[in-house]
Amino acid sequence: MSHKNNEKRRALLPKDLTQVKFKEQLFFEEGYGLDLGYSDEEYLAHGVQIASRERVLECDAIVDVKLGDADYFDQIPPGKLLIGWAHAVQDIKFTDAVLAGNHTVVAWEEMFDGGRYIFYRNREIAGEAAILQAYQYCGKMPYETKVAILGNGHTAKGALRILHGLGADVDVYGRRLESLFRKNMNNYDVLVNCVMWDTSRTDRIIYKEDLKDLKKGAMIVDVSCDPNLEIETSRPSSIDDPVYTVDGVIHYTVDNTPAMFPHTVTKVLSEGFSEMVDMFTEGKDGWTDMVREAIVIENGHILDKHIIEFREARGLLVK
Repeated sequence: MSHKNNEKRRALLPKDLTQVKFKEQLFFEEGYGLDLGYSDEEYLAHGVQIASRERVLECDAIVDVKLGDADYFDQIPPGKLLIGWAHAVQDIKFTDAVLAGNHTVVAWEEMFDGGRYIFYRNREIAGEAAILQAYQYCGKMPYETKVAILGNGHTAKGALRILHGLGADVDVYGRRLESLFRKNMNNYDVLVNCVMWDTSRTDRIIYKEDLKDLKKGAMIVDVSCDPNLEIETSRPSSIDDPVYTVDGVIHYTVDNTPAMFPHTVTKVLSEGFSEMVDMFTEGKDGWTDMVREAIVIENGHILDKHIIEFREARGLLVK
């Protein structure tokens, strides 16, 4: 279980364990499903094992929904298989720990089936949830605001769905419209960042000096929330303390917004991940191309060129 603020999403629900053959090889941390209303007994009834956190961390493979926020590297020996959302490109501290421990990372964010991200609904919910919470701090109803969305992927789709539903006046700026966005951004009450930033870039889309020119009372909703990347003044906040103000501009920067809807997201995760579990228990020979292509670090060596480019550009260790 992740110890991140308000993180209640889980990788597997009891009902989907019927898809797994080698249930006896699965160890769930005590209380794994309690936040979602599932008891240890409901998991045990399917033939899995319930164990302490210490025992779970002894397993060869560790599944952690928010893997990038792992707080147990000092408790595990080298050479683990780590599975979950890693974001190893921009998360320097996490990647340093993985490299030092010679671990292997299978990153959920790199899993695609026929070109479509398998957990795309989580990204849509990220946009939906961000808008729903952020507007509590905006001071205006959505139908009173003019909004710019930067990006046109799944996250932007979710944000747009809620904004349109609540009557906001919305313009969407895709990847090719960055210069137009910068030209027009002072005209908006709310700026929503949903872009998947090229981590090899060293420029930004919004600089600190831009804030003084934004509309009075403007709000930035940074759903992507990549610290030190596209928005200079963004730093991750938490669901319990989601906003801060810089130069009069409200910043909403929660980096795990789907966690506010854990039942919805866990259903998506469990249905998808339950089909892969046996691959991880049987060994790499049975891994599909989708899973193999999601390995971003293997035995402490970086495979993902984006991680290499990002770290080289910043003078960081590359193995």
